Amino acid sequence: MDGPNQTATEFLLLGFSEQEEVVFGMFLGMYMVTISGNLLIILAISCDPRLHTPMYFFLANLSSVDICFSSVTVPKALVNHVLGSKTISYTECMAQMYFLFIFGNMDGFLLSVMAYDRYVAICHPLHYTMMMRPRLCVLLVAISWVITNLHALLHILLMVQLTFCSYNAVHHFFCDPYLILKLSCSDTFINDVAAFTEGPLIFLTPFICIVVSYAYIYAKVLKIPSAHGIKKALSTCGSHLTVVCLFYGAILGVYMHPSSSYSLQDAVASVIFTVVTPMVNPFIYSMRNRDIKGALRRIILTS
Repeated sequence: MDGPNQTATEFLLLGFSEQEEVVFGMFLGMYMVTISGNLLIILAISCDPRLHTPMYFFLANLSSVDICFSSVTVPKALVNHVLGSKTISYTECMAQMYFLFIFGNMDGFLLSVMAYDRYVAICHPLHYTMMMRPRLCVLLVAISWVITNLHALLHILLMVQLTFCSYNAVHHFFCDPYLILKLSCSDTFINDVAAFTEGPLIFLTPFICIVVSYAYIYAKVLKIPSAHGIKKALSTCGSHLTVVCLFYGAILGVYMHPSSSYSLQDAVASVIFTVVTPMVNPFIYSMRNRDIKGALRRIILTS
């Protein structure tokens, strides 16, 4: 611990201390599944020319982001357990939060872009190729990266202005921004204002885009006369909707309140979207997608 007038040089990640061995095994297993599952998705899309379409381009980007998102937090927790350490340096903590902001928000932006892709495919099928040009797809992903990086930079620049002293234990396995704010002995008013103004804007904009896209899709599907046509239209959206519900359902109630009201229950909920969601995404898309399953089958047969 540092003195009362000194800035803390490290933090203690207490994680789930009561059942460390069990949690370590679970996290190690889930992390290995996350890496292998998402790499298989990327490999299948890269190797199969039939999957070189906008939808799978966005899916490959989502899998890449999920690998990075999980790798920001889980390896550090696993290494600390093996070494018998609970510390993370101040610099590492700030860097970890920076990349958490980037990759966490990139998930939301990519899901919104994928929703727009489904909207164009279902509502404007004859103009799909023209509207979803490769240049536009790359531009949408690039803009998402720029926005999420600027968002992360803003919050980290505000964070490094704070002073952390005396008690520096974080009851989590990573540097959760809202738990770190609770440890500050400085006034966090500006940080909370940013979290309640710019934060919801970055969070809700992709969510609103998803809702609007599916509202148009729903209206279009209602006009389809045959049940087979409805089933075919919705089959392309099922996997995406499942991932959207899992992702936003986990975080909606966690970060939409002041840092002072953050609880241990919120920390448990955040594990869902930092560890569980990146792990299950490949299974959701592969199990409900014939193209992905076919590509994976061909890779296995030719290997």
